[in-house]
Amino acid sequence: MKLWSSSIRDGAPIPGEFAFAVPASAGHVALSSNRNPHLAWAENPVGTKSFALICHDPDVPSRGDDVNQEGRTVPLTLPRVDFFHWVVVDIPAGIGEIMAGSFSDGVVARGKPSAGPLETRQGLNDYTGWFAGDAAMAGDYFGYDGPCPPWNDELPHRYVFTLYALDIEHVDVAGRFTGADVRKAIDGHVLAQASITGRYTLNPAVTL
Repeated sequence: MKLWSSSIRDGAPIPGEFAFAVPASAGHVALSSNRNPHLAWAENPVGTKSFALICHDPDVPSRGDDVNQEGRTVPLTLPRVDFFHWVVVDIPAGIGEIMAGSFSDGVVARGKPSAGPLETRQGLNDYTGWFAGDAAMAGDYFGYDGPCPPWNDELPHRYVFTLYALDIEHVDVAGRFTGADVRKAIDGHVLAQASITGRYTLNPAVTL
């Protein structure tokens, strides 16, 4: 199975239009266009009945003590954890492309709904937890919300878009499901998978 994108080149920096935030001269960051990138795929395995899509960042700080704190940095040596940015299931087997901006086109305070285009279902991304204590932004963040790594992180972050070809039409998850829930539910049902990785930073001192 092949996966490609006209929005993101594998291993290259992600353009700001596909990010949640971009660098700013005042206040370090500003909200961005937050559009989902274009993705397309082909050469699917025989027996494919649906696709699932997960985008995650494996480079998120495991502790938030230094995150976005003036005069401090998030060190390279800090252990890192996964942060899910996009979780989609039940993509029909006949679909071979997701257009840029078709699932997300702007930042939506309190989050987008779970029902996605193309008769898909979308899981919660991890902005749900990130904004939980913010009165203006708290909510259930379903679907795509793009990169917004700490502006003082010494490590450039990777964003891995993984498409899974499945031997089931519907993934056994419901309600407020997460990326971890989907990974568990599709275990044993993956016929093939393919990934594209983009890179992003909001730290002006870090080179991609």
